[in-house]
Amino acid sequence: MTTTDTSPATPRVAGGRWAGTRKLTLMEFKLYLREPAALFFTILLPVGLLLILGSAIPGFQEPDPARGGERVVDSHLPAMMILLSVGTSAFSAIPAALATYRERGILRRLSATPLSPVRLLAAQLLVNLTTAVVAVVVTIGLGNLVLGTRVPERPVWFAVAFTLGVCALFVLGLCVAAVVPNSRVAGGIGAAVLFPLLFFAGMWLPRELMPEALRTVSDFTPTGAFGQAMRDAWLGGTPQVLHLAVLVAWTAVAALVAARLFRWE
Repeated sequence: MTTTDTSPATPRVAGGRWAGTRKLTLMEFKLYLREPAALFFTILLPVGLLLILGSAIPGFQEPDPARGGERVVDSHLPAMMILLSVGTSAFSAIPAALATYRERGILRRLSATPLSPVRLLAAQLLVNLTTAVVAVVVTIGLGNLVLGTRVPERPVWFAVAFTLGVCALFVLGLCVAAVVPNSRVAGGIGAAVLFPLLFFAGMWLPRELMPEALRTVSDFTPTGAFGQAMRDAWLGGTPQVLHLAVLVAWTAVAALVAARLFRWE
């Protein structure tokens, strides 16, 4: 996924730092909405796959003894689609946008204004976080209406798992943004990171069917921990401490790496 060619101008700071940051965030939203591919890959594609696969594959609507009677559409399929949406934002949208801004000198120009490059980074993360929340609401809502997908039974724990998972993947996306040489290769590098992570989450081979050794590896990946924590809360349980700790650890380590490697110019 590529970013729009429109470059944000440096906003005037009239009304304090908060006013400037708000204008910058609104500008980022407008630029994001001008890019059809961004909305397609982060919202329309995951939701479309959920509805198509959930309707077209009869077995997805049948109770599965391997899952304790749970249907694939109850939590596994929607959780994977949420992971796909968040992962696309983390490893495609964020690296491509920041690499583009670095190439065009926008970050360097911002460093000479009261609106530091950090504020542009915060605006980018806020835009993508908003997209992720919209994707979750649409996925759960349409899944329930069309497929009878279960609504998360422990919404507070689901929110905790979602927040920690988004933090972990977004900070890992910043690590990718730190090392990509330019926006042209950002998408390729991001996909090379994302697809193995989706495999360990259970996108193609559900965790219930993984050999024990592979499932153990999955437990320590950010996507494996993220997906399982969401599913636990979805089905009325409490996310395992291990999975929550893994997400916190990935966030902390990736934040240190991103801060050390990231270059504004």
